Amino acid sequence: MNRKPSITITSLDAERLEILLDSLPKGGFAGKADLEDELDRAIIVDPKNVPPNVVTMNSTVKFKLMPAGEEFCLTLVYPGSSGPADAPGSTISILAPVGSALLGLSIGDEIQWPRPGGGILQVRIEEIVFQPERAGEFDL
Repeated sequence: MNRKPSITITSLDAERLEILLDSLPKGGFAGKADLEDELDRAIIVDPKNVPPNVVTMNSTVKFKLMPAGEEFCLTLVYPGSSGPADAPGSTISILAPVGSALLGLSIGDEIQWPRPGGGILQVRIEEIVFQPERAGEFDL
């Protein structure tokens, strides 16, 4: 049995994601049902009350490949957002399957990540390098 970890999402992220999902053309996004399922099972909290170890929208996350130990960072963004200007290719869209799976997870949680060219990688969330709410930025 592969139980999904519990997730926490801010009310602002949930509201913005609902608007985003409603704006997408029918059938225009293959992972729409998965993102809706994530939102349905989430614990929704006020942005000021989100734990600092939780991945929220616009968070920069450090991952570790398991068991190799190689690390990398990505920022979870809305479609069309570029993320950090000095780090091209360092973002992942919430509309990507891995992006929607990442939202609401906490430090220490592990997820499976599709390997370029096929196969699956196991990655663990090592650190939330930046979380807007932790930095007092509630309008990102």
